[in-house]
Amino acid sequence: MFEVFTPLSGGAPILLQLPSHRPVLLLIFAASLMPLQLAAQVQSKPPAVPLSESILARIPADYRAEAGAKVKQPEEVQQQAEKMPDAELVATVLHVLGDMPSESAFLLDRLAKDPSATLRIDLIQALDKHWHEGQDLSALESHASSDPDVSVSLAAVEMLKTVRIDSLSRLLNTRLGTAVAAGDIHSAGLVLDEQKLLQQTRYGIAFPAFMRVPPPLFSVAPASKPIRVLAFGDFGTGSAAQKQTAAAMVAYHQAHPFDFGLTLGDNFYPRGMTSPDDPRWQTQWEQLYGPMHLPFYAVLGNHDWSGADSPAAEILYSAKSQNWHMPAPYYTFTAGSVQFFAFDTPAVDEAELKWLDEELTKSTAQWKVVFGHYHIYSATRGDNKELIARLLPILKKDHVDVYLNGHDHNLQELKPEGTVHFFVSGGGGAGLYEMNPYDRSIFRQKVNGFTVLEADSKTLAISFIGTDGSELYRRTLTK
Repeated sequence: MFEVFTPLSGGAPILLQLPSHRPVLLLIFAASLMPLQLAAQVQSKPPAVPLSESILARIPADYRAEAGAKVKQPEEVQQQAEKMPDAELVATVLHVLGDMPSESAFLLDRLAKDPSATLRIDLIQALDKHWHEGQDLSALESHASSDPDVSVSLAAVEMLKTVRIDSLSRLLNTRLGTAVAAGDIHSAGLVLDEQKLLQQTRYGIAFPAFMRVPPPLFSVAPASKPIRVLAFGDFGTGSAAQKQTAAAMVAYHQAHPFDFGLTLGDNFYPRGMTSPDDPRWQTQWEQLYGPMHLPFYAVLGNHDWSGADSPAAEILYSAKSQNWHMPAPYYTFTAGSVQFFAFDTPAVDEAELKWLDEELTKSTAQWKVVFGHYHIYSATRGDNKELIARLLPILKKDHVDVYLNGHDHNLQELKPEGTVHFFVSGGGGAGLYEMNPYDRSIFRQKVNGFTVLEADSKTLAISFIGTDGSELYRRTLTK
């Protein structure tokens, strides 16, 4: 999957996507060090200086002079770049060069001559912008059909696929604009659905339609029972931060027992799970959260949707685990005085929206909580125009009380609209994101942590808890 990230302070959108030839690749300094760059946009921007000698010494000789002459970054950014492994550092520097139109000829020449298959793959990725402008695609086609190394050929094919799918997406965007201008919401929804199908094609996702069918409403706790619920997103990295945050959840649970948990997507990085037998189910899930012996109800994030087999793998793992439950990408259940609605934000279609509207309308619960991955409002990414247009009207019409999401790696509360209160809980263990001045902010903190929901028939309390177990913030709703 991909998304367009537009900084709140302006500037060109950044297309974030996961490349196919290595698990993690930092596409450009602006994306690889996003928190630093976002902070720089709202504070005084530090001066950019030429790359340090220590960085240049790690760049292959044929690229060193060009990088030294053309690439400039603030010292703080360079200090973080020096911590990268050599391969990622080289790829990142090449991507910076690739974003400079004046360097296209140099990089194309190196693509034709470089004996290293790894560097040729990096060059293909670095020239992403050049290819997407429709330039020199014959060179890309040549590598796809006749490069001596099959891995380079496959990287070229993957790039050609994304270029051509993105070209089709631009045509659909034109059609979408026509529908929106005419107020034709139905046609706009159909176009958006087709765009999502294109992206599934792009990443080779095979997801049977029957697996998108939600089960009937089910219950996990009696209506009269007060409940305490754990919620968090953006966690499955295997990092020290994930382990520390998980340990804090376990400690909190021992003192204040939860009834069950929710995951808010981006459950496993960088491209979800490969199968229900992926060994990371043990190292990044069972070993960390299993000690709580809780049932968790999960939704998919964009990283979960970015692997060809991940959506199906995460649903099918439900049959193998006592604590992982994902019966479908979207579903609803009751617990105490709350009805929860799991919503699949990265792959919203008209059928899902219709289902949500109907289920919310039928609900007689005291509290209605919708949880998903993408934000509607956030001080990191700003307004999510698609969900504001398609999802928010349903939430407002049907008097939803809470919309809870991950995606942005921090903790936030945003100003409510009508009855709908907005919370971001993306501090589960992935790298943290900065936040910008935003007129909808009520609370925000760049920390790892998790959310606790406590509900009875009269109150619904939402708390943010830090990794030291302290309560960072609390909001209590009453009826």
